[in-house]
Amino acid sequence: MASFHLAVKTIGRSAGRSATAAAAYRAGVEITDERTGLVHDYTRKQGVEHSALVVPADAPAWANDRAALWNAAEQAETRKNSTVAREYEIALPAELSAEARRELALGLAREISERHGVAVDVAIHAPGREGDQRNHHAHLLTTTRRIGPEGLGEKTRELDQKTSGEVERWRGRWAEMQNVALERAGSVERVDHRSHQRQGIEQEATVHMGPSATAMERRAEHQAMREGRAYEPVTMVGQHNAGVIERRGLRQYIERGTEWLRDAGQRISGRLHAFAATLSGAVDRDRRDAAEAQRQEQLAAERAREQAQERQQAQEREKVADKFRTIAGKREAGAHGYGDHNSDWKATPEALRKAVDAYNGANQHTKDLYIEQIQREPQMARAVGQLLHERELVLQRDRGMSL
Repeated sequence: MASFHLAVKTIGRSAGRSATAAAAYRAGVEITDERTGLVHDYTRKQGVEHSALVVPADAPAWANDRAALWNAAEQAETRKNSTVAREYEIALPAELSAEARRELALGLAREISERHGVAVDVAIHAPGREGDQRNHHAHLLTTTRRIGPEGLGEKTRELDQKTSGEVERWRGRWAEMQNVALERAGSVERVDHRSHQRQGIEQEATVHMGPSATAMERRAEHQAMREGRAYEPVTMVGQHNAGVIERRGLRQYIERGTEWLRDAGQRISGRLHAFAATLSGAVDRDRRDAAEAQRQEQLAAERAREQAQERQQAQEREKVADKFRTIAGKREAGAHGYGDHNSDWKATPEALRKAVDAYNGANQHTKDLYIEQIQREPQMARAVGQLLHERELVLQRDRGMSL
């Protein structure tokens, strides 16, 4: 599924950064900073698919040289805390060809250059070898000053002010450009620059996969490829994330398919309301007030019931998380009965054993996220709770047989 990302960041001296270093890294080249004498050599950097400079038509010839451009940007600033460059970090649709992604990124760079009169250094990066292979992205590094025949001039203050709305405008424009390109390529995917909250969508969240879970999933995927079968996630986190992604796609297509029905229903409903109002005339105010008061009472009672139910469910999820944490702690400490061949550990369902070992192999931050996910997500808590219940049944059965 196509995803939207456009983030605008600044490169500033107050953070110990420089425009020359940023440009060299993103383009995978070597640039000597004439102000400091430092040599920024990133010629060994891999994954740079394309780089190009986009400058205004009336810019001087030297602006088309990357080293000259960014050295000029550094020398134009005199303060020790100056902002020396601005970066637009964008995600490129994996559904497009490499050529289409390149033209899309360059098209945005040209529009930024034309609107603000700045030079734009474009670097398109391939997905990392170990990460999501759909993560095509680009870095658009721009000067913070307009550039004309005389070189670098005034600052682009409109981009420094949040109230100007310029950044949000570019987010909306980038979404438009991607959707046009996706439609031209025959893809049904579309992006939206608005947050899910602003779109009125309640999106089920995926869980961050730690190093251990990621490694386990990668080994399982390679094994499936060797055996010529479909890959299926083996960790609880991987299974959860796969389910979330599948449900997101299903929801998207269902919503698209029912859009016409919703619109038609709204039109018919509006006509019926207008017709009823014409026939009934004025409605008695007291009766309306009484009905509204009754409705508010019902809503308040319903909210109270829902809140009580939510508190109870939260307590149950907390108990599940505590039980999981206890088992993981005993397993990690090598407590009696929790070795590979001990009865207590053998009574634990395989999926739960894998989850415990993956949890114990993760860093503390990942562990906290996993426990938080159990505490917050009903589906996650139910899945873990079911495994814990199965474990208790096996332990009770074993104890009964030993009596």
